[in-house]
Amino acid sequence: MPRTPLTRERVLRAAIALADQEGLDALSMRKLAKAVGVEAMSLYNHVANKDDLYDGIIDLVVAEIYVPAIGGDWQAELRHRATSAHEVLLNHRWATGLLGSRVNVGPAMLRYVDATLGCLIAAGFTYEQADRAWNALDSHIYGFTLQAINFPLEPGEYASAAQQFLPIIPTETHPHMHELASLVINGTHSGTADFTFGLDLLLDGLSRLLTTRHREAPASDQPGTRSALRRSSADS
Repeated sequence: MPRTPLTRERVLRAAIALADQEGLDALSMRKLAKAVGVEAMSLYNHVANKDDLYDGIIDLVVAEIYVPAIGGDWQAELRHRATSAHEVLLNHRWATGLLGSRVNVGPAMLRYVDATLGCLIAAGFTYEQADRAWNALDSHIYGFTLQAINFPLEPGEYASAAQQFLPIIPTETHPHMHELASLVINGTHSGTADFTFGLDLLLDGLSRLLTTRHREAPASDQPGTRSALRRSSADS
């Protein structure tokens, strides 16, 4: 049986599989070469070095994330983008740290970022606002995902953990923490973090920012006014 030709994508896909199984720190050229059935030196025909390998695998992960459509319901599109990114990064638990620590300029990342900016610009945000909005959303996505990946307790362990901590947070000295722990213990509150809670706050805040900008913009800057002025100019 003929051997499957070695390609850059095959190398990168194998690297992602190894990182998913063993973590990014365990990803070595030796292990990767063994996974694709070649000598380590053969990999360098397809990836220049470890940095090139990292750039390639993170771009393939970004390609799995939903790309927002420009010109539609911007809040729905950005919500879909955020939840998709969170799910993809949970599936590739090593990827969030790599995203936040490198300058990523692969084709998937460029398309993803440009579409995000385009979605915000089409909604009426300025370029500066769109840049800040995109970064605020990604900070929530990356930060929440890292916390979810690294948090030492599973949701089913929250109540028992709260019970253990209750003696060191007595109501006399820490009344609010004590009450919160009690709610978790008796099942009134799950204690689990909610990704959409923070996302809703961000999107609602951006919506208010957009409303304020439209309200404060001079009449000549309003879309309907500009169209009327163009028609008037053409008629004259």
